[in-house]
Amino acid sequence: MSGDWLAPLMFFGALVLIFIGFPVAFALGGVALLFAFLGVELGYFDWHLLLAMPERIFGVMANYTLLAVPFFILMGSILERSGLAEDLLQTIGMLFGPLRGGLAMGVVLVGTLLAAATGVVGASVVAMGLISLPVMLRYRYDPRLATGVILASGTLGQIIPPSVVLIVLGDQMGVSVGDLFWGALLPGLLLASLYAIYVIGIALLRPSAAPALPAEVRSPGGWTLWRRVLGVLLPPLSLIGLVLGSIFVGLATPTEAGALGAVGAMGLAALRGRLSRKALWESLDQTVRLVSMVMMLLIGSTAFALVFRGLYGDIWIEELLTGLPGGRVGLLVVVNLAVFVLGFFLDFFEIAFILLPLITPAAQALGIDLVWLGVMLGMNLQTSFLTPPFGFALFYLRGVTPPEIQTLDMYRGVVPFIMLQLLALVLVILFPELVLRLGP
Repeated sequence: MSGDWLAPLMFFGALVLIFIGFPVAFALGGVALLFAFLGVELGYFDWHLLLAMPERIFGVMANYTLLAVPFFILMGSILERSGLAEDLLQTIGMLFGPLRGGLAMGVVLVGTLLAAATGVVGASVVAMGLISLPVMLRYRYDPRLATGVILASGTLGQIIPPSVVLIVLGDQMGVSVGDLFWGALLPGLLLASLYAIYVIGIALLRPSAAPALPAEVRSPGGWTLWRRVLGVLLPPLSLIGLVLGSIFVGLATPTEAGALGAVGAMGLAALRGRLSRKALWESLDQTVRLVSMVMMLLIGSTAFALVFRGLYGDIWIEELLTGLPGGRVGLLVVVNLAVFVLGFFLDFFEIAFILLPLITPAAQALGIDLVWLGVMLGMNLQTSFLTPPFGFALFYLRGVTPPEIQTLDMYRGVVPFIMLQLLALVLVILFPELVLRLGP
C-alpha cells in the first residue's frame, strides 16, 4: 500500500485543528508528532529525521534576518508610547480639518507616516481610534466612513517599509528583505493614494458623510500652525529617512537598521521628555510578547515542515501547484485566493509560516520572480487584518469604540477599503513593474 495519502491527510488535519480554534503553533507541532508516529508505524517515516529538529530550532533562533523583527516592533512601540501618534493626529487634524473630508484625509496621511515609522498595526489602529474617532463622530462623520478609514490606514504598516510582514516573507522565501522593501514602496504608496481618492470621492458625493470642521473650532492657521506641523513631522520623517535610507543605499542590513531605529526612537522620546520607565517597560513587554508568539509559531511550523517533507508532502504540493491549468497564472490565482480566504480566519504570521514554504518551490519551478510574489502576498496578507470575522484590526478598534458604534457598522465601513486593497493587488499582478521598477 502506498503512503502517498499521508501528506495530504497531514495537511488537511492541521487545517481542521486550526479552524476549530486550536492554537496554531501547537496544532502544527502536535500534527507533526502524530504523523511522525503514524508514518513510523506504517513504515513510511524514520525517527532519525527528527534528530534534525534541534538544529533547525537553533538555526531559527540564530537567524540574523529575523532579528530585525524585535527591533522594528520595539521601535514602533516606543514611538507610539512616546505620544508620536497623538501629536501627528492632532496637528494634521488641525491642518486638514477646514477641508471637507479633511479629518479622514488626515487619518490616511498619519496612517502612512505611522506605517513607515512604526509598522505596528495594533498601536496605529488603537491610537487613531482613541484620538481621531471621537472627533470625527463629534462633527457628524458617517460612522462607517470614520471606522473604515481608521482600520484601513492603520494596516498600512503591513506593506509600507519597514514592515514586519516583509521581513518574515523575506526569511521564509529566501529573498533579500531590502529587495522586498524596495519592491513594496510604490505599491504601498499606491494603496494609501487609493484610500485618499476614496475619501475625496465620498466628500464630494456625500458631503454630509465627511463635513468640514465648523468655523468656530478651526485652527487660526498662519505661520504658527506651519511651524508646529514642521516640528511634529520632521523628527519622525528624519528617523524614517535614516532607517530606510541606510537599507536602500546598502549602508546597513535590515537588522542593523532596525537596531538603529530602536535607538533613534528612544532618543526622540528622551528629547521630548517622554522616555519614562513605564513607557520603556510597556514597549519591551509588548515586544517580548509578540516575538515569543512568532518564535512558537516558527518552532511549530518547523516541526510540521520537517515531518511533511519526510512524508514527501513538499513534492505533492509542488506537483499540485505546477500542474494547475494556466501554469503561472493558475498558480497566482490559486495562491492569492487561498491566502485571501485564510485571511478571514488566520493571522498573517500563521499564513506565512504554513503556506510560504510550500508555495515557494513551485513558484521557482515556474520562473516567477520571488520579489514580485512576496510583495503581492504581502498586500494580500494585509487584508487579513480587515476581513471579518477574525480581522485583528477590527478587534483592536472594537476595544476603543463607544458603544453606540455597532460592530456591523465597522464591517460595512471596512468593505470599500478591502475592495481598494484587492484593486491594488490586481494592479500589482497586472503591472509587475510597480514592484520591480525601484529595485536595486
